[in-house]
Amino acid sequence: MSAVETVEVALADRSYAIRVGAGLIDRAGEELADLLAGRKAVVVADETVAGLHLPALVRGLTGVARSVDALTVPAGESAKSMDGLADLLDRMLALGIDRRTVVIALGGGVTGDLAGFAAAVALRGLDFVQIPTTLLAQVDSSVGGKTGVNTRHGKNLVGAFHQPRRVLIDTAVLDTLPRRELLAGYAEVVKYGAIGDLEFFQWLEANGRRLLDGDADARRHAIVVSCRAKAAVVAADERETAGGPRALLNFGHTFGHALEAMAGYDGSLLHGEGVAAGMVLAARLSARLGPCTGQDAERLAAHLSAVGLPTGLDQVDAGRHWTAEHLIGHMVKDKKALDGRIVFVLLERLGHAVVRGDVDRAAVSALLDRPRAA
Repeated sequence: MSAVETVEVALADRSYAIRVGAGLIDRAGEELADLLAGRKAVVVADETVAGLHLPALVRGLTGVARSVDALTVPAGESAKSMDGLADLLDRMLALGIDRRTVVIALGGGVTGDLAGFAAAVALRGLDFVQIPTTLLAQVDSSVGGKTGVNTRHGKNLVGAFHQPRRVLIDTAVLDTLPRRELLAGYAEVVKYGAIGDLEFFQWLEANGRRLLDGDADARRHAIVVSCRAKAAVVAADERETAGGPRALLNFGHTFGHALEAMAGYDGSLLHGEGVAAGMVLAARLSARLGPCTGQDAERLAAHLSAVGLPTGLDQVDAGRHWTAEHLIGHMVKDKKALDGRIVFVLLERLGHAVVRGDVDRAAVSALLDRPRAA
């Protein structure tokens, strides 16, 4: 049996374990036996992941849960909508779910957000397990209890905090992930180093390519460090109070969510790609405002560029030539905005971030109107 590490998310009576290691989907019955014994399980998987990993998961759960049903949802961000939520809830209710049913999300961040929100509202709340199959979901969206869907007004504007009972992170599934999806998740890994752990950022500079090229030990280490960082922040600030420590996890996301909204969630820009470009924009804005140096900002940009992630607007707008006015308009609608003020996470230095709600829009506009160099 390969090594499995455990990260605890400390939330009093709602605390839970994140288990990280290879082969956990095959061993899911053993890992979840205490939660599932005598209970109905409903697995929600996207159509792509279902073809790869659903049979192994169902085999592992059969004989442990009272019954196991599987529901598939479309792959891609478009599934994370009010219509998609309504359809999923209707199908769950048709299965005869009860208050003891456990919902299990098998897939990336879209599936976890959608299934988690369905679990939060079905019968006023069902137990929920995350089995994330993308690097992005493993290090970010599967941990912390944020669930929700998108609307035409923006990303994740309708949702709920609903903590999972457990998170199983099977590192072996990353071998089936397309390189582009792996890179999108890597952006979130880099985020943890950039906002609070310079030593980890330096480790990524030295070992990031090894992780991306398939080294199992490097992948497990990066995932565990990332999950520990997120678990600590969630334990300190579960519901992201205004200006609280959880807001730091949004580094790059104010810009990134605006970029995603402009792209129309059509798959042309992945979340992690928007975050990568957004982190560089945030770092360069930090350098303009001080005390972060331009050297730190460009060091971050250089690492992201070296592994193949976008670092400039010209790389993410697909020739659409978004204007500063359009992008700022989406930032104002972001759920993190307060009283019409855009909230940014900025760097004081690489490895230390702060939340700022006093940034002059003229400075943001000037940054976005600059020539779009990579």
